[in-house]
This record gives sequence, structure tokens and C-alpha cells, in this order.
Amino acid sequence: MRLAVTGHQGQVATSLIEVGRRDLEGVEVVAVGRPALDLARPDTVFEALAAAKPDIVVSAAAHTTVDQAEDEKELAFKVNAEGAGKVAEAAARLGIPVIHLSTDYVFDGAKDGPYVETDATAPLGVYGASKLAGERAVAAANPRHLILRTAWVYSPFGRNFVKTMLRLASERDEVSVVADQWGNPTSALDIADAIRHASAILRRNKSFAAFGVYHVAGTGEINWSGFARQVLDKSRELGGPYARVRDVAMADYPGKALRPVNSRLSSAKFAAAFGWTAPEWRQSAEAVVRRLLEGETRRH
Repeated sequence: MRLAVTGHQGQVATSLIEVGRRDLEGVEVVAVGRPALDLARPDTVFEALAAAKPDIVVSAAAHTTVDQAEDEKELAFKVNAEGAGKVAEAAARLGIPVIHLSTDYVFDGAKDGPYVETDATAPLGVYGASKLAGERAVAAANPRHLILRTAWVYSPFGRNFVKTMLRLASERDEVSVVADQWGNPTSALDIADAIRHASAILRRNKSFAAFGVYHVAGTGEINWSGFARQVLDKSRELGGPYARVRDVAMADYPGKALRPVNSRLSSAKFAAAFGWTAPEWRQSAEAVVRRLLEGETRRH
């Protein structure tokens, strides 16, 4: 089975490539990104994906800088909505399914409890609105779609919260972290495993009919400051950098974009349909912290 994933350097794309390298079931992952495929230039999409000769397309590339999107609304919608729709359309023209990654930011965070797929969407900013438009474009372009919403993504790759906490802990004795936002920390390596698992089912079951929107997030919930404490406690235990965590409010760190207070996602629908559940988030976070610290040790 051959997966074509859009983007070269994103956390999920990089994780998928790693999963493909160690997969024992014959899964090959090909990353297709700029300049051959540029979502800001939708005319490049079909030719680049057709050249990859995939069995399934994974639509992972996106404009993900939340505050920057407020100043780049046209670009955010071109990439996250029009570009995503073109990826799904290309997959449809190739006669194959598309797995599209979306976000908790399609919700406003006002719900008291984990969001399920049927909850009303109400994005607070440009990023969330552009991703919601992308979901709709994907669904309209290709009936054989899985739209996977996830949240609080981290990994050993790229820029993310875990890497930021470890860097700050190496520079100072205390870090201030928001305590009034809650969610499910989600390892991109786990997302990649979920995609691999779902792709294998789609490949085997030609009559699969349960296409649609799913949530895929880490098991268990925490606030940002609690996440930071877990990461830094584990780092100290493993001989890495450590800093105290001071709880602060979202209001103390105002950004251009509003963020949902509640980003908790229920992944029960995905578990029921595909028989896959993410590990408990502390387990996955420990594995990433360990890898990052081992990488630092090898460089010194």
C-alpha cells in the first residue's frame, strides 16, 4: 500500500514517513510537497499527486500558524480551504480515498465536556474558519473521505509545545504556562499510527462505507500547565533540563487569535469504527521526551 502525504516537514508527515520506514505490512509513504505540490498554487496539486501513484492520499499540509493567519486570511483560506479541496478532488480523480487532517479549532471551546463529531462548529478565528472551510471542501470534492480532527499535536519533529518547554527549561528556572485551557495532548507519532491503521482497513475493505468526520486525539485530558509539568518532571527524571511551572491565565498572554478554552475531543467514534485507540497521553509524551533527550545526548 502506497500513501502519498502532502507536505515534507510537518509533524504528521514526518511521523508518517518514519512509520512507513519501520512498517512490516508493506506500507510505503511518499511525501509530496513544495515546489512540486504547493497548496497556495492549487494548479500544481493533481499532477504532483498523480506522479506519486498512491493508493490513498493523506492531506496533512496546512497553514498552521494561528496568530499569523489573522494577518494572512487570504493565504490561510487558499491553503487550508481551496488547497485542501484540490487535494481531495485529485484523490477522487485518481479513484482513491483521501484522509484529511483538521483541528479542534473548528469549535469555540464553550462546551462543558469533550466534543463529539456531531457538535456544532463555531471557529473563533481565521485559522479555525479556514480549516472548517477545508473540511467542507474535502467532503464536497471526494465522497470517500476521512476527516480527522486532532488537537495539541507534538512530536520529536518540527516546532511544538514539548520541544519549547525543554528549550525554555534549559534557559531559565521558571516557565509561565496557561492553566485555563484544557485538551488532549496528541503525539503526531500516534496520529501516524492511526492513519496507517485506518488506511489498511480502507485498502482491505473495498466496500467500506463509514466515511466522514472523526476525532483522533490522545487518551486523557490535562491543561497546558499540567502538560508542561509532566514533560519537565519526566525530563528531570531522565537527566534533562527542568524548570518550575507557574500557572497563568490565557488573558495574561493575549494573542491576535482567540483560542478555545476547551479543546477536549472524544475519539470514541474512531475507536468503534477502526478498533484503534491512542495510548494514554503521558505514555506518548514520555516516549517523545526520551527521544528528544537522547538526540541531545548524541549531539554532544
